[in-house]
Amino acid sequence: MSDLWEIERALHREGIALVCGADEAGRGPLAGPVCAAAVMLPEGVELPGLDDSKKLTEKKREALFPLIKENAVACGIAFATVEEIEELNILRAALLAMDRAIAQLDPKPDLALIDGNTTKGISVPARSIVGGDGKCACIAAASVLAKVTRDRLMRELAAQYPQYGFEKHKGYGTKEHYAALEKYGPSPVHRPSFLKKFYAKR
Repeated sequence: MSDLWEIERALHREGIALVCGADEAGRGPLAGPVCAAAVMLPEGVELPGLDDSKKLTEKKREALFPLIKENAVACGIAFATVEEIEELNILRAALLAMDRAIAQLDPKPDLALIDGNTTKGISVPARSIVGGDGKCACIAAASVLAKVTRDRLMRELAAQYPQYGFEKHKGYGTKEHYAALEKYGPSPVHRPSFLKKFYAKR
């Protein structure tokens, strides 16, 4: 098991006191907004089972969600809409959502650790960490908040658009989802640019 605190401890030794992690959920789906979270954790806080949200079960993520919120020094959760995804592209929209989440933090971070390979568009001092959600506690915590929040939203959208099965696949391109698109066409919450290939094939 990798030590999720190693990066933060090294930064504290460098004299960087307030470090937040930011991550997003929902870059790949065909529908719904992209969600991001930013989390600042107190040093060495115990969050049993914390890991990259993709490695955790839904039940484990749901259990960690309130623990992270209760224990965090500060946290923020924000979205970029389907319209923003279409206008900017998914990477820029994801970074916009992360920047919005970071902007909610009080106290303000001295440094933001961003999951991925770019910090473009982040308005505080930032470093990118590839695979950060599996290497760094504050990014892992952010990945859990973003994923749980987005999944909850997709369940709400499933109530509005029941024919697509959003509650099951959360907007990702499953066989069932493509079959529903064949039958019903896209909804207002689908991302047109993500459906180009699908419609080209038809």
